[in-house]
Amino acid sequence: MTENTLRSVTIERTGTGHFTATNARGGTINFGTSSDAGGGTDFTPVELLLAAIAGCTAADVDVATTRHVEPAGFTVTVTGNKISDELGNRMTDLAVTFSVAFPDGESGDRARAILPRAVKTSHDRLCTVSRTVEIGTPVTATVSGA
Repeated sequence: MTENTLRSVTIERTGTGHFTATNARGGTINFGTSSDAGGGTDFTPVELLLAAIAGCTAADVDVATTRHVEPAGFTVTVTGNKISDELGNRMTDLAVTFSVAFPDGESGDRARAILPRAVKTSHDRLCTVSRTVEIGTPVTATVSGA
């Protein structure tokens, strides 16, 4: 079964090295390039990629585990190395680490028991973002109306 549902985000320049992304529902997020060099607090595009990986898999795992109990703590960290080599600028060694705590008791025990399976299922099948990165979907760049 192949499901094809178009998703889109529009990026507008708001100043030198600063941009706003807007989704189809009107939500916005500001980001920039200057943060990479140590200036400003806006997320960089690379940090947004890492956040997208973490957010996608966190949402999958959250749905699976909170059927049993609300977590006492839920943190997902994504790390990777930004490199520049003969293939160009890219990220390597991407790693997703879950740090999740559940309360004591039967419900917490059930959530703890399914946590590893939920993380694996998200990674192997559900998380659109990390699946796209791992599979290596081509990106087409074009210029319109220049």
